[in-house]
This record gives sequence, C-alpha cells and structure tokens, in this order.
Amino acid sequence: MPVKPAAGRPRKERVENAAMRRRQLIEATIDSIVEHGLSATTLATVSDGAGLSQGVAVFYFKNKQTLLAETLKYHYEEYTEVWKSAVAAAPDDAVEKILAMVGADLDERICNRRHLALWNSFWGEAKARPVFAEICDTYDAEHTAVLTALCRMAEDLIADPSWNAETLAEALATLTDGMWIRMHVTPDAMDNAAGRRMVGRFLATLLPARHDQVMARMAGGKDADNPGAKAKAG
Repeated sequence: MPVKPAAGRPRKERVENAAMRRRQLIEATIDSIVEHGLSATTLATVSDGAGLSQGVAVFYFKNKQTLLAETLKYHYEEYTEVWKSAVAAAPDDAVEKILAMVGADLDERICNRRHLALWNSFWGEAKARPVFAEICDTYDAEHTAVLTALCRMAEDLIADPSWNAETLAEALATLTDGMWIRMHVTPDAMDNAAGRRMVGRFLATLLPARHDQVMARMAGGKDADNPGAKAKAG
C-alpha cells in the first residue's frame, strides 16, 4: 500500500519560511544589541522585537549563546560579501584591488552606526567568549590572507624598504579597525569620506608611484566610490 505524503506545506515552502524566521530573529537581535547592549539582549527582547513568540526563538536557536553566535556569523557573511564583491569588480590591477578592498571597510552598507555598534559589542566580548573569538578569527583569517596576497602583488611599489606586504596589510587592517572604533565612540569625529581620505594619504605615501591614482580613488567623490551601487544603511 503506497505511503501518503505528509500533510502540510510543501518542503520548499517550509525551508523558505524557516530561513525567513531565522533572518527575522537575527535582525531583531542586531536591533536589540544596538538598543540594549549585548549583555542585556535576551531571547525575550529579541522575540519581542521580531514580533514572534519566545518559543519560536528557542525552536530555531535553542538558547541566547547560539543566537548571538549565529548573528555574528550572519554579520560577517554580509561583510565578506561586500569586500569580495568590491575586489571582484575592481580593475585587474593590484593597487586598484587593494583600494577596493580597504574601501569596502568604509562602505556605508558596513560602516554605519548600527553596524559599528554591533561590531564593537562583539569585539568587547570576544576575549571572554571563545565562540565569538573563533568566529572572528575564521573570517578575519580569510580577509587577512586576501589582503596580504594583494599587497604582495604590489610590493615592488612600496618605496620604503622597512615596509613589506605583510606589514602593509596589517597596517591597513589596523587603520580601518581603529576608524570603526573611533566612529563608534565619537561618531562626530570622523565620517566615511574622511576615513577614505586618510587611508588614501597613507597608501599614497607608501606607494608614491601611484600617488595620483590612489588619491583620486580615495578622495571620497563620486569617481572614488567602490565599484557597484552603495545602499545607505541606517
């Protein structure tokens, strides 16, 4: 006797619905962290913000630790997509790709008040919560590897012999990390355009043969934007 298919929604619809609910809860988690802080964010604040029952949050994420970890992964995936797309869209030139990759750190889809609050909240907890540190290390390692590889391709252009590809990549990452912290703590001290100009001056000093190219691309004007449309985030 043939077995009848289980009643209910088609599998594709169930999968899509589950993905939508998970994203809804993760976005609500980000909102809760921005409003209440990471430690005060709970399954209750998240479910209330998402307009769902707390039972739904428990069903999809089991507990707060899992929800926070998945939120951090989600945010890193969004960030990774932005910088990878920028690098892929840049002209086939090492300096152009470096500018695109570093410029992505100041893209308003990533570098905005909401996201800066999220980054800094997780960074502040990473040392005390190994699961957060492990997630950060995994995604940061890929970013570092790509940026270092691009800097190696441009190493012959570095005018100061005390610098090499590895130190240049580390300095660029540290520079934009520091900007994210400063923009979060003192948001009126620097905006995205000022950050781009600062990165441009730094790179133009180390790569004098490409001074005009670097400054034109990082000047903050229309022609200096990263390839692709930039969607302003709140």
